[in-house]
Amino acid sequence: MLYAILCYNSEDAVGSWSKEYHDETMAKLMAVQDKLDKQGRLGPVARLLPTTAATTLRKGREELVIDGPFAETKEQLLGFYIVDCPSLDAAIETAKDLAKANPGTGSYEIRPVAELHDYQLAEQRKPAA
Repeated sequence: MLYAILCYNSEDAVGSWSKEYHDETMAKLMAVQDKLDKQGRLGPVARLLPTTAATTLRKGREELVIDGPFAETKEQLLGFYIVDCPSLDAAIETAKDLAKANPGTGSYEIRPVAELHDYQLAEQRKPAA
C-alpha cells in the first residue's frame, strides 16, 4: 500500500539552520531516500517552498484567491514522501528513519494514499509499446 509521509516543522526553525547544518541534515535524509529507492519503495518526494510563496483558493459563495497559507500554525507542511509499505507499522518505521535523519522538533503525519488508479512506482512502470 502507498503511504504519504507528510513532514511538518517550523519554517522559522528550519530557516535558521546554518548552511553546514542544512547540508548535513539533507545528506542524512538522502541516505534514507537512497535506501527506500534501492528497495523500490520510494515514490514522489517534494520539498515545498515556504508558506510565503503559497497561494490559497478559498471556497464559498464566491471563490477567493489569496496570497499565503490558509491557516496560521506553529508548524507548516514542509514536504512529503510517497512510500510503498506492506503495513502501517512499516510506514511508521519509515517515518521514524526520516525523523532520526532530521533532528529537532516537528512531526510526521502518515496517511494511506487512496488508490484511484493503477499507480506504480517508477521502477515498476513499463514503457508504452
